[in-house]
Amino acid sequence: MTEDERSAVREEVIESLARSAEVYGLSRSAGRVYGVLYFSSEPLSIPELVEETGYAKSTISNVTRKLTRIGMVRRRSSGGGGRRVRFEPETDFWFIVGDVLRQYAHREMQTTRRTLDRALDRLDDVDGEAARDDADRIRALDAQYDQLETLLELAVDHSTEELIEAIDQYEAD
Repeated sequence: MTEDERSAVREEVIESLARSAEVYGLSRSAGRVYGVLYFSSEPLSIPELVEETGYAKSTISNVTRKLTRIGMVRRRSSGGGGRRVRFEPETDFWFIVGDVLRQYAHREMQTTRRTLDRALDRLDDVDGEAARDDADRIRALDAQYDQLETLLELAVDHSTEELIEAIDQYEAD
């Protein structure tokens, strides 16, 4: 394989990551920056990412801040006491998914649970069969949220290997 062919393969994967990023609510530029970092043999600085991607420094700065916040990249200090920050990708995708679930899904579930609790409190003061039916539906929804939270906690507290092993064991029993 020639160097040009290898570069073309990398570009194809990086472009796929850019498209995938949009599906997950990120920008294409975030996917592209992650892809460039993923294929880099060493952490890259903002100026190096500007050079590699062709994006403006402000875009790279915003993207690296976002990717760092959601756990897709890590900040590293330059060697030799330099002040320039470099970035490297998190390559354990389950860690990324778990971090996103902890940050966003858990928070959203807690918000919904508070809404359900308030709704039940308000329905306690309402007489009638329709109010009781609504309260029953809300309690059923709350019970489903209990199960989802348990599943979420189990999922993020274990590696993919542990989860697959547990599923395989369950299926074998």
